[in-house]
Amino acid sequence: MATGIKSPDGTSRSQRTYDASRRRQAAEASRRTILARARELFLLQGFGATTISEIAAASGVSAESIYKNFGGKAGLVRALHEQSLLGKGGTPAEQRSDLAQVRADDPRELMEQFGLFTAEISPLAAPISLLIRDAAATGDADMASLLKDVDVARHRRMLHNARQLTARGLLRPGMSPDEAADIMFACTTPELFESLVVKRGWKAEQYGRFIAATLTANLL
Repeated sequence: MATGIKSPDGTSRSQRTYDASRRRQAAEASRRTILARARELFLLQGFGATTISEIAAASGVSAESIYKNFGGKAGLVRALHEQSLLGKGGTPAEQRSDLAQVRADDPRELMEQFGLFTAEISPLAAPISLLIRDAAATGDADMASLLKDVDVARHRRMLHNARQLTARGLLRPGMSPDEAADIMFACTTPELFESLVVKRGWKAEQYGRFIAATLTANLL
């Protein structure tokens, strides 16, 4: 029985599909390794002191492949920030947050969920955001642009959340989506994480409970 249609080079369609799948898996594994090593080096040495050559050597790839796939150090940091926002779960954190907002009947329980998401994501995202901030402060134009993009995207996400809460009737009467978004924007700033977790030694869970309590007090 035939197992597949042969191409002129003698390979079957199933073989080509299998080979393509293996290449994609290998490429994704290499990408994860590069990002992991880049994160370690950036957070240990700082943005300016870390070179693409160092990241490539630590990842077991060529510097050229990093430039090809990420476009340089700023591209790596952007990819690290985007990766951090996914959280630790199999489903991206934003999707889980949206689902929680759709299902929520008790606004206080939803604020607790927001606190849990913050405790999950902030240890991943805040150090990268602070790296971006510090690099931008040195005058690096690419990182200054990235810092602006990150802040705009974060506020856009908070406004999205606030509008969903408004539509569900879960906010305090008279509170506008814009005001709610600003409060959530302030609660998710990396500088707050830096003050309480990095400088004061709070645990992520304690920090998440604080965020939940703060949102409850100011939004409900």
